[in-house]
Amino acid sequence: MLKVQRGFQRYLGRFLSSSNSNMSVDYSVQGSVAVLEVNNPPVNALSHGVRLGLKTGVEQASRDRNVRSVVIIGKGQTFPAGADIREFGKPSKEPWLTEVGMAIEASPKPVVAAIHGTCLGGGLEIALFSHYRIAVPSARVGFPEVALGLLPGAGGTQRLSRLTGLPVAMDMISSGRHVPIKKAKEYGIIDEIVTGDLMKAALKFAQSIQGRPLKDRCLMFKVVPNADKLEEFTSAAMAQVKKKYKGYEAPVVCIQTVRASAELPYEEGMKLERDLFLQLQGSGQARAQQYAFFAERAVSRWVMPGGSYKTAKPLPVRSTAVIGAGTMGSGIAVCLLSAGLPVYLLEQNEKVCMILNFKPTLNYSDLKDVDLVIEAVFENLDLKRDVFSKLDKICKPSAILCTNTSTIDINRISTATSRPDKVVGTHFFAPAYHMRLLENIYGTQTSPDTVATVMKLGKTINKVPVLVKSCHGFLANRMNGPFNTESLFLVEEGASPQEIDQVNEDFGMPMGPFKVRDLSGIDISWRINREVAKALGTTITKETKFLGGNRYCGLNDDFFEKGRYGRKTGKGWYLYEKVGGKIPTVDSETEEIINSYRQRRGIIKRKITPQEIFERQFYSCINEGFRILEEGICNTPEEIDISWIYGFSYPKFRGGPMFYASQIGLKRVYDRICHYHETCPYSIHWVPSRLLKKLAENDVPFSQWANHISKSRM
Repeated sequence: MLKVQRGFQRYLGRFLSSSNSNMSVDYSVQGSVAVLEVNNPPVNALSHGVRLGLKTGVEQASRDRNVRSVVIIGKGQTFPAGADIREFGKPSKEPWLTEVGMAIEASPKPVVAAIHGTCLGGGLEIALFSHYRIAVPSARVGFPEVALGLLPGAGGTQRLSRLTGLPVAMDMISSGRHVPIKKAKEYGIIDEIVTGDLMKAALKFAQSIQGRPLKDRCLMFKVVPNADKLEEFTSAAMAQVKKKYKGYEAPVVCIQTVRASAELPYEEGMKLERDLFLQLQGSGQARAQQYAFFAERAVSRWVMPGGSYKTAKPLPVRSTAVIGAGTMGSGIAVCLLSAGLPVYLLEQNEKVCMILNFKPTLNYSDLKDVDLVIEAVFENLDLKRDVFSKLDKICKPSAILCTNTSTIDINRISTATSRPDKVVGTHFFAPAYHMRLLENIYGTQTSPDTVATVMKLGKTINKVPVLVKSCHGFLANRMNGPFNTESLFLVEEGASPQEIDQVNEDFGMPMGPFKVRDLSGIDISWRINREVAKALGTTITKETKFLGGNRYCGLNDDFFEKGRYGRKTGKGWYLYEKVGGKIPTVDSETEEIINSYRQRRGIIKRKITPQEIFERQFYSCINEGFRILEEGICNTPEEIDISWIYGFSYPKFRGGPMFYASQIGLKRVYDRICHYHETCPYSIHWVPSRLLKKLAENDVPFSQWANHISKSRM
């Protein structure tokens, strides 16, 4: 465990620079008011210098006979917005934030927190230690620590409830949500909302409360309201977090800690908060969630042949178009519209086009002036090439032509145009308006400026863009291939769909693979299989056992032939109460179809353990992930992990498949892959990755993978 912790700290060191230990608070006296102006751009994070500056500033103001009140305010764009991430993974220096807060609360002169921007985490704790809190209308407050697998560690869990009551405090701290300032005032967090110049308003307010008694303004002396309903509030909050954040430890511990504010004396509650904070801080989930936090930022630092995020310049995108008004196309159009971008939606079916609230069009000629077009037609190469050929003739030369293909090599599409440098993949995930991953794919001739444009577009429409090199399946679906294929093989051999789904959901996936198949549509995967067979120059029949030399499972085809397409028909791998229903139930016909298939193939059913189910699905996709790194389809394990977190809802508390592999131990993962390579013949995805073999044999820590990945491509 210690080795893993040290490895994680070294990993953080790849992203973090040294923290400035100098005081970062400007101290001044304006009339009878001491002003402590936090000056640690860009977000005034609570670094050692800020903590030291606040403590010494409050102490200096306490000693100054001319000072009668104190204002804490942020310089620049925000009040302190939380901890300094540059100090993550490093030993903390005194004064601790709690010590700073105690000095503020103990001040004999009233302290006013004047809030603008975002007052988050430790910043909100500083505000809660202050005697008064004022804010501008645009400000927001919150405790986002739960997103990092933590809880507020400087009194937040014990102090917020004394202002808001238990239900609000439990919800805010366990969800990490940001609260608009008007709502914060309703909750009792803010004393006054001010307009105009915040500094002037803060000085005026600070003068108005000079000489007032302070004890009733100190939260440590307040009683949590409605504490007599503790059990009722706790039960309701716990039921909510267990349902909404299934598998996550931190939200549950947050509820337990806030509960303590109502049933323990203040000092005991503070001690419990600290103990539970340290417990979470040392947990595997916190390490995974913090890794995911930094990984999400790392994927924006993209690199490709000929350019990078540093050198490429995005082209302006002022108008857009989407080709195809089906489920994906309309979802993509919603994303663009929500970001304020005008959208033409081209559809061949006039009835479909007219019911949607876009700029509907049936004519390609209407797209002649748009800056960017996204094609979202069926996954058929000939159809896509036809669309791109038309767009190439009609769209202006500077227009970027994007394809939402999920598997087809971008190079095969771009040759239908005279501008392959302007052709790029923008792979959205269903439902497009909800799933946050945008997998951007560059071909051999895609220009860095084109890539920069779609990477920026991803941010504009609130997606998490990840850049990958073109190949069949790209990154996400290429890894998802063995993951899903193994689930079918497992059913072939004896497992039930519900057993497999349960293993996945117990691990933290929101839905198992068979529920996902029913949601996306069995007919979709049926069509994709036919496209693959066509590309290989063959056809799929009931007797097909191999496709392209690889083992093939035809179970999905049997369900398709029965008209069981999933939720859209009310039955698929599961039965639904109605067409389009969401609640799956076990269906006897499903078992009959599976048994009939096994008999036709001569397969004898065997008992398969949950461990084998887990390993065959997750280890096969991990092996493919190492192959992707070997081939340079992406550059870092972070790009893989973020793709799975935001594309397939992989549990963030696991960190992503590659990070999770590092936590299990690469030698164990490699050994099991070798085992399945021997016991599962004709499955190419079990051929062990050379990169994985090298990393496992040399026991390379996660923080040093990058060097070995680069060398593996030389």
